[in-house]
Amino acid sequence: MEYVVVDPDGVFDAGLRADLLDTWIAATDAGGSVGFTAPAPVHLVADTLDLALERVAGGKDLLGVLHNGERYVGMGLLVGKDSALNPHWRTVLRVMVHPKYQGGGAGRQLMSGLRQSAVDLGLEQLMLTIRDGGNLEKFYEPLGYRVVGRHPRAVRVAPDDYRDEIMLVTDLTR
Repeated sequence: MEYVVVDPDGVFDAGLRADLLDTWIAATDAGGSVGFTAPAPVHLVADTLDLALERVAGGKDLLGVLHNGERYVGMGLLVGKDSALNPHWRTVLRVMVHPKYQGGGAGRQLMSGLRQSAVDLGLEQLMLTIRDGGNLEKFYEPLGYRVVGRHPRAVRVAPDDYRDEIMLVTDLTR
């Protein structure tokens, strides 16, 4: 697999969009914590993807993808804040690998690529949030992330199912 940073001029490639939408729907339907719950609301996922691609095209965010030689099978965003006080860090968002390609190190490769992209941008820190209940800390902590906060009941995945949102941070300058 190859990690690639998508050029802002290339974000509206129909094949890229189709592969990323397929990946997002498959990850959601497999129970992934990627912004929606199963079954994936396809039109909402598509709208959210299009908004993310617009931000990348506008130079606000960075899109890193995994390509397996045939198709795009993973994605992650480095999302900037619109504040003069926060140019030294970004949020890692929408990290996912198509379920068919999980388990062989693709997620670690994607995160390593995003980290290198952040270093290349001169960033000092990355932050991400995860939904409690999926043991995702066990994936991110060996990658250098540490838990720095918890928002109790911030995520409602069903009428009677609330999850904490956990904030993790990694330093890039150490």
